[in-house]
Amino acid sequence: MKEASFYTKAAENTVHCGLCAQHCRIKPGAVGTCGVRRNDGGTLVTLVYGLTVAENVDPIEKKPLFHFLPGSRSFSIATAGCNFRCRHCQNADISQMPRDAGRILGSPLAPAEVVSRARAAGCASISYTYTEPTIFFEYAFDTAALARQAGLKNVFVTNGYITAEPLRAIAPHLDAANVDLKSSSDEFYKRVCGARLQPVLDALKLYRELGIWLEVTTLVIPGENDSDEDLGGCARFIAEELGRDVPWHVSAFHPTYLLTNRPRTPAETLQRARRIGLDAGLHFVYEGNLPGEGETTFCPACGKPGIVRFGFAVRENRLRGGRCPDCNTSVAGVWA
Repeated sequence: MKEASFYTKAAENTVHCGLCAQHCRIKPGAVGTCGVRRNDGGTLVTLVYGLTVAENVDPIEKKPLFHFLPGSRSFSIATAGCNFRCRHCQNADISQMPRDAGRILGSPLAPAEVVSRARAAGCASISYTYTEPTIFFEYAFDTAALARQAGLKNVFVTNGYITAEPLRAIAPHLDAANVDLKSSSDEFYKRVCGARLQPVLDALKLYRELGIWLEVTTLVIPGENDSDEDLGGCARFIAEELGRDVPWHVSAFHPTYLLTNRPRTPAETLQRARRIGLDAGLHFVYEGNLPGEGETTFCPACGKPGIVRFGFAVRENRLRGGRCPDCNTSVAGVWA
């Protein structure tokens, strides 16, 4: 156990956790919504520091990040726990472990060892992913600081429910993030995720303000968030509030966890979502979990292909120093 960051003490040994927008008020002996931050007699502690429940070497495209060091590998880690309760979580066995199984599993892995393994595997970055990096903030922060010193970049794959103070604290070590914008409906967030929309929108804008490379993902669920209105709301927010160069990934859903009464997302739905994004003025909209043309990066000026992908693999990267080889237009991203 390690004392947690970003909390305040209150009467009768209660603590207020300010790490995420759940703003849990935790009584002695209890844990927050995430299941991994506990009040020990008036001191908030993290139960997952240095305790990895997943460790893999992934292509950066799997995050998904398409405009950040394409073709590189990222050392990916997670701990148990999450501050959301998504009914469709594909990693529920680890994200909801503290709540569903009543336990916290993992293997000890110190920040310095994470960095060492990432370098040995030839990775260009470390990704804090699979569950929710916000809930293992202290572990991610210490690892990210060491990674930066070692010449590695750092990536958050996140639901965007972090508050401003911790995001500002880790920003000097954070190079990129893929943030879920699950819907443009607050009702969807409350019913499906156990959260609210506005804190996610606020965090997305802060990521951009802080200069962290940002890409956004919406998992499109038939009958839940696949209407033109919902998708259009996401697309317009990205274009108008974040910028037309922010890539939007619209990804296919498959039935899992507590949401098994919905079908898989048809290809036609993702193609419609992509058109909605492009019509809203976005330069880069990608169809996720559907290998093919919808994964290609096209030059926003001349329309020629710049990076051709299939699945998580880069088939051809025609960009030269981040510029289109046909018209020399600069394509937004982190290319080196």
